[in-house]
Amino acid sequence: MPSSSLLPENDPSVLFTTAGMQQFKRFYSNPEEAPAASIATCQKCIRTGDIEEVGDETHLTFFEMLGNFSFGYPEKSGSYFKKEAIEMAWEFLTGELKVEKKRISCTYFAGDKGIPEDHESHKLLKNVTGLEDAKILGTGFDETFWSLGTEGSPGGPTVEFYIDGVEIWNLVFNEYKFENGEYVASKLKGVDTGMGLERLVAVLQKRPDIYQTDIFQLQIKEIEKMSGLEYGDKSDQECDKCWVDTRKAFRIIADHIKAAVFLINEGTDPSNKTQGYVLRRLIRRAIVQGFRLNINSNFLILLPDRLYEIYKGQYQFDEKKIEGVIDGEERRFGANLKAAILEIDSYQKHFQENSSMKVDGHELFYLYQSRGLPLEIALEEIRRRGIGLEDNYHKKFNENSAEHQEKSRTASAGMFKGGLESGSEQATRYHTATHLLLAALREVLGDDVYQKGSNITTERLRFDFSHSDKMTEEQIKKVEDIVNEKIKEALPVMMEEMPVFEAKKSGAMGEFAEKYTENVKVYSIGNYSKEICGGPHVKNTSELGHFKITKEESSSSGVRRIKAILEKSQNCDN
Repeated sequence: MPSSSLLPENDPSVLFTTAGMQQFKRFYSNPEEAPAASIATCQKCIRTGDIEEVGDETHLTFFEMLGNFSFGYPEKSGSYFKKEAIEMAWEFLTGELKVEKKRISCTYFAGDKGIPEDHESHKLLKNVTGLEDAKILGTGFDETFWSLGTEGSPGGPTVEFYIDGVEIWNLVFNEYKFENGEYVASKLKGVDTGMGLERLVAVLQKRPDIYQTDIFQLQIKEIEKMSGLEYGDKSDQECDKCWVDTRKAFRIIADHIKAAVFLINEGTDPSNKTQGYVLRRLIRRAIVQGFRLNINSNFLILLPDRLYEIYKGQYQFDEKKIEGVIDGEERRFGANLKAAILEIDSYQKHFQENSSMKVDGHELFYLYQSRGLPLEIALEEIRRRGIGLEDNYHKKFNENSAEHQEKSRTASAGMFKGGLESGSEQATRYHTATHLLLAALREVLGDDVYQKGSNITTERLRFDFSHSDKMTEEQIKKVEDIVNEKIKEALPVMMEEMPVFEAKKSGAMGEFAEKYTENVKVYSIGNYSKEICGGPHVKNTSELGHFKITKEESSSSGVRRIKAILEKSQNCDN
């Protein structure tokens, strides 16, 4: 199956798609809903929990996760479990990738916290791989057992494959459920595996770090050209502290601009909330690193071209949109960055003259408000220079930025659902329109159409759906006409809460529902559309205005993308 969007639908627990299994979570508890018993993907992922760690040999913000999955074993036809998963993993590593057997080792769950040893996996590893005992190690709960630890959630032992001591592939065998504080055997079992593409490439190409693989080399060479510096070889200058900082700057720029390009391509715009705040932070951190490398002109705009070359044939990019967003953000922030850095340099000078001097929250807020320097970046620069910080700096910062604090709380809570960028009335109209759009697409193109993602602003909707072929002009016009017909019919929008099994039984669409042990909200638009959804909706379709499709294009293999707007109509004042 194709990669799902980086912006998860109806999952307020995360801002971004963080793992290959995220779009399949419900299938482990409801395997009858899975489109197939076994699935493989290459999933685009964004992880932001350790942005500050980016710059070492392994951490990335954007990466691609290879995974294979199975649901409903043993009852679902075509499903598989430990034996097949381990055999396929070994065949792929040694047969397809031609990795020498002597480079591989593995681990399995040896039993811990009252959960028995995974004897089956241990025996399979010995028989399938033929590795000596010293290369098949049993480990404990924290190393080789996966679980969310929430009531009713799946979990189970894992098998991990290593190449040259680097963890490459994690095979999770979901054979337990967490109930009443204990792990009990589950009737249906599932497989969830994950293998980071970038780390795999580094191992296969025998590179000391992922940034020296061909996935990053075009970007690295472009940064070398712009800065007049070389990325270098650590073995030659491992004690040169300045050089190590330079290499870290290269890595942060390469990683952050890649993440920014993919987020913009998914419809995210820089802002001070939710996904937009993360995007703005990534772009600005990259700009700061360029400043450290003495790249004084706007430089980020030159890097997307290298990414287009790397991913040619894999993803399609809205180049005009990407470059416009990056250029605009760099111009706005770059104008204030030098002034902000000079301010921090003055703090360093005072600190050298008086070591008891410390920066407090008032000064940090000044850098944020007057210079546009995010708190995290200001703290990085201050700590990097060894300048002292007041213990209560964060409290004082918040006292001076109540509005900023509220925005941060909103982003952390993930309060906007359904792909909405905001909770405004216009965004709510667009969200409701996506329900009509999906129903119309299924009416015109067939029942194999499912929603694959959406992103909604106050100016437009963007809707991804499963379909292989480019839509004809006649099909686009027919979908438009159907949606506008339903708007003119002034259909009521009704909501009911019910258990998910009842929602599915009633015919409700629910490609992105994740709370399968709880009640869900089902929104019906007349007798035309019925979906499981958590986002806000209008009360009647007459509130929407005139629906117009502005663009239909490919999003990824097997996924098409529609962009549409709502225009004012004679019968609508909104």
